Amino acid sequence: MTRWRYAAATDTGVVRETNQDAVFADDILALVADGMGGHAAGEVAAAITIELVRDEFHKRPTVEGLYMAIEAANRAILANAGEHSEHFGMGTTAIAVGLTQDNDGVVSPTLFNVGDSRAYQVRDGALRLLSEDHSVAEEWVRMGRLTPEEAKVHPRRHQLTRALGIEEALEIDVISLNALPGDRILLCSDGLSNELSNEELARMASSPTPLKESVDQLVAAANHAGGRDNISVILLEFDEVSVATTEIKRTVSTRPPPVVHSTRAVPARRSARPRRLTWRVWASVMMLAIVVIGAVYVVKWYAYSTYYIGNDAGVIAVYQGQPNGVLWFKPKKVFDTDYPSSQLLPSDERALSSTISAPTLNFALKYATHIRNLWRVHQHELKVASTTTTTLAGSSTTTTVKKAAG
Repeated sequence: MTRWRYAAATDTGVVRETNQDAVFADDILALVADGMGGHAAGEVAAAITIELVRDEFHKRPTVEGLYMAIEAANRAILANAGEHSEHFGMGTTAIAVGLTQDNDGVVSPTLFNVGDSRAYQVRDGALRLLSEDHSVAEEWVRMGRLTPEEAKVHPRRHQLTRALGIEEALEIDVISLNALPGDRILLCSDGLSNELSNEELARMASSPTPLKESVDQLVAAANHAGGRDNISVILLEFDEVSVATTEIKRTVSTRPPPVVHSTRAVPARRSARPRRLTWRVWASVMMLAIVVIGAVYVVKWYAYSTYYIGNDAGVIAVYQGQPNGVLWFKPKKVFDTDYPSSQLLPSDERALSSTISAPTLNFALKYATHIRNLWRVHQHELKVASTTTTTLAGSSTTTTVKKAAG
């Protein structure tokens, strides 16, 4: 048995004119959605997410049910943007904790995350980050390209690598929570986590005051620190908590298109053993299905087993997949680098136009940096050579002849 108490709040902040965040919390679900997109489109995406995830999860309160609810919200946002041109480009983060029931009837908390809204666990005054930010800067931190301190001020810290409403393929982090009675879970948009330090979050989230007062204190503190973004907060406290029979910690991706089998009826045969014939037919169908599904996953693995760098509108970009795609698995852009493709040696620029393969994401990033550095070295050498030539051309020699006396 798992039970929690909860409090939630959302605030426009000091700088923004509208609130594009949305929150929902009840006895089995807590959800924060941080919308993005102009003309209030982010507000629309967040509202769609709250409504769909709430309704669908209440119909099916399981891990798969919550996953399918978030996936349905993603499809609905894309459909809405397709129908309303003013909503084009809208999207939202989604971070949720649901009390999910497994096959053994055990109800336990499960965390779902897409984007850069955050989930923290608070125990005995200590704060622990449960989620990973899906932003370019934080991805670079995990690759060792940036330090956490550099990521906080990096211009790409707000550029998301995952969000609802971006594309049909959706990746969701799913984590079983291991909590104790008295533990608190803090869900928040980046309007809170960007304004307050971990020490401030821990102190206010673990305050012995009622949950509603703690939530109001967090919102007020974020506004006092600048309030540069919308602020959303949900604080949960477990009265009782169970641990999942089988713990989950993985990234779940949108499934490949379903395999459609023939439904043509098999003509009846007179046989002394009709049951044996039926068993064999079902066995054959199952084996065929296993082979087809296995082949699909092998093709998908091959399609996304490598990376390459190419030219994306004048910028060096990193892609995952085979350059020309494999069947319906098309390459996906991971992100654009800061390097203009025009600032490369001619040979490297030609190679980039044809794409440059890389076995890993880290190798792709290093190679992009390498060819950019080659261009910088070449530019420096040209500058030095130019300076030397100018100096030689402008120099002169003066000779003085001393005349003998008498």
